[in-house]
Amino acid sequence: MVTGQRGRPRSFDRDAALDRALLAFWEHGYEGTSISDLTSSLGISAPSLYAAFGDKRKLFDEVVVVYGGRYADFAAAALVEEPTARAGLERVLREAAAIYTDPAHPPGCLVLSAAVNTTSQEVAQALRERRNAHLEVFGRRIRADVAAGVLPADTDVQALARYALAVLVGMSQQSRDGASREELEAVAELAMGAWPY
Repeated sequence: MVTGQRGRPRSFDRDAALDRALLAFWEHGYEGTSISDLTSSLGISAPSLYAAFGDKRKLFDEVVVVYGGRYADFAAAALVEEPTARAGLERVLREAAAIYTDPAHPPGCLVLSAAVNTTSQEVAQALRERRNAHLEVFGRRIRADVAAGVLPADTDVQALARYALAVLVGMSQQSRDGASREELEAVAELAMGAWPY
């Protein structure tokens, strides 16, 4: 009797799976991405997904870290590398216009789009903390300019930081609604025109 020989199991490429999960969550948000969507896009069974990543929430947490390192750290870098908060924000908005509209991936920001309509309080809180971390980065840069005398001593640091983040959040949503890079660059230019100093 001849028995059928099984082929070698296909090796699991965790990084490639994370890339595909990132795109699924970015396109559909946390709530809108089902386990079925994930197993289909990753090309694995549900038990394999759970074995590799734990559960949907743990997979999402990993995806957010990958996303941050690949697509979202530009803001912190710009604010550190540019000589003033104003120059840093101008660069952040210009780079956001390019990243949010890049046809190589879904539009906008994953952290913002994934938070829409989520019923998971844990996910909502984790994403809120990431957004607030951006707010703190903006605030820290503006405070440094106040301390250096670049900005007036009576600058409302918190309001200016929130303004910067509000423009960035709005640009993300506009890109998801179809705004082009050029249109977002025009928004960035107007936003910098409203910068009070």
